[in-house]
Amino acid sequence: MKKIALAAALSVAATGAFAGGMAEPMMEPTVVVEESSNASGGFVIPLLLLAVIAAVAITD
Repeated sequence: MKKIALAAALSVAATGAFAGGMAEPMMEPTVVVEESSNASGGFVIPLLLLAVIAAVAITD
């Protein structure tokens, strides 16, 4: 009978040691990749240059 009581006491003590041992899961942040196009940036500069040349040609 003492062995059964000792086994029960040890099993209760062992399960109490693991209580609260679970940690919060770590969620990795999502990576958002934004694709940029150089078409809009490459189109504006020649258009402005053409406008400046046209303004100079009109004023002469």
